[in-house]
Order: sequence, then C-alpha cells, then structure tokens
Amino acid sequence: MADTATVQNTGSDDAAAEAAAEAAPSSPSTNGTAEETTGEVGIVDLLKAGVHFGHQTSRWNPKMRKYIFAERGGIYLIDLKKTLKELKRAVELVRETVTKGGSVLFVCTKRQLAGLIREEAIRSGSFFVTERWLGGTLTNFQTIKMNIQRLKELERGAEERAFEHYTKKEKLILEREQAKLNRYLDGIKDMNRLPGLVFVVDPRKEEIAVREAHRLNIPVVAIADTNADPDLLTVPIAGNDDAIRSVGLITGVIADTIEAAKREAPAQAGPAKEAQAYTYSTDKGGMAQGGEPDRRRRRRKPKPEVIAKRRQKDSATPSPA
Repeated sequence: MADTATVQNTGSDDAAAEAAAEAAPSSPSTNGTAEETTGEVGIVDLLKAGVHFGHQTSRWNPKMRKYIFAERGGIYLIDLKKTLKELKRAVELVRETVTKGGSVLFVCTKRQLAGLIREEAIRSGSFFVTERWLGGTLTNFQTIKMNIQRLKELERGAEERAFEHYTKKEKLILEREQAKLNRYLDGIKDMNRLPGLVFVVDPRKEEIAVREAHRLNIPVVAIADTNADPDLLTVPIAGNDDAIRSVGLITGVIADTIEAAKREAPAQAGPAKEAQAYTYSTDKGGMAQGGEPDRRRRRRKPKPEVIAKRRQKDSATPSPA
C-alpha cells in the first residue's frame, strides 16, 4: 500500500495533487453534500486521510476494478464516492447487527495498526484480535472456549495466590501458559457466543478469518485495498488499508456507530444466552452442532497444578507400619 509519503517519493507529487483535485467535491469549501457524507465524515475527510491511495498497479486484483478511479504515478487511486457509498452500507449493517443484540469482532494483525484497532474496539465495547489469528477461532469455537476457560482459571488462580505452594518450575510453566493464552485470547475472552459481524482491516492478510466467517454466514465488513478479493466480503469498503490515518478514520466511524447503536438498543432482559458451539468438518464440508468432533480424544498429560496436588496428597498420607 502506498500512503501519501510513498507517492511523493516516487516522484508523483504533481500527479497526486492532480488526483486530489479531481477526487474532491465540486465545492471545496464544504465537506460534501448530504449525499456525500456519512455522519460527520465526508469525501474531503476521506481525501485528507489518504483513503484514496491504493496499491501499485502491478499489485492489484481485477475484481476491485469498479472501485478504482484512475492510475497516477504507478499506483491506483480509489473512487471515494464509491468508498463513501460502501461506508454508508457498512454503517447501516453494523447498526442493524448491534441493535438486534449482536456483537462485532475487530480483526487486524498488522503491527502498525494493532494499537489503533484495540483502542477502537475497547472504546466501542467490542471484541478484537490483533495478534495472530488462531485457525478455528470461529469454525471451531468450542475449542476456543475451552482455551478461554483455561485462561480464566489461571487468572483466577493467580489472583487468589493459589499457586504459592507450587515449585518454582511449576509456577514458571503456569506463567508461560497464561501469558501465551492471554496474548492470543485477551480480546475475545469475554465472547460467549459467535459475533454477529466481523470487521476486518486488509481481508487479504486476514483471509483465514474472512473464510471462517463466510462459512458460518457471518457478515464481513472490511477495508479492502486494490489488491483484495471482494467476493467473500458482505460490504467491501474500498480504501487504503495500511495508512494509520485512513484506517483510523474508517474504524472510528464503525466504532461510533456501535456506540450509538448500543444506546439506541432496548435494554436486554437478561444475560446473553450461551453460544451454540460449532465444529466445522472439512471432510463433510458442513457444521456439526455440539462442538465435539466425532473422534477419540487423546489422553493428555496432567497439568502442573494437578501433579502438585497429587504430590501434596501423597506426602500427607502416612506410610503403613
């Protein structure tokens, strides 16, 4: 992805300026007409954030052709009117999902954007994945829930100082296990059911997450650059998926929509129902309800705390005379 600075370094200053003038609304003193805005965001805001800068012409997906405005200096420029149109569709879909009680899962594993996505997800009370996507997070949700339960057990044990009598090595093993689980599951450890919608930054990089959501018929809203495949996306928001300002602007709109929808949604009568767990069968190509795959379970080695309790019990048992 090329941001504003990258375009200038390629010697296309004049081309970028020309493209900006062409992509801007006819009245530069306004933020666009009512038809050219989404809430507080209009075409001028998208332009200033560099949303219109696509990838190099050698790195593109022909399926994104209809979202491309022009080619300047070896990069594609995105049609911001179409971006704004898709952003409006995304806002409506997010509002509808949240109003009906569904949750939104933010997915972005790019290092330079992880902090931003995490912040917006937390602000809107949503779930997020900013580390490596664990295969089966959606299609094998029952196993993920077991890992989440294990993480909560370790956190509770640490808070209650339940591991004080363990050996130094056993404590170290538990600490490492907790750190690893927390790294990958921290953003979804309170997700008791499958999300109602998945918001993705760069669907090409997050292809596994997109395909899992597609298999489960979970709507996917994504910031899609000119190298993305829009076929698996419910709403592809064509735009720069690398620049912080571009991603921050669009993600902020999604987060604001979630917050507003939660205020508008009627109060829940009770806690959300426990999720139905599904296991995706690659052999059968379908979903099995119940969460447990039809195969024999492998016998696992006892956990360190179990071994420690056994040792403590054995040492307390008096030896026969």
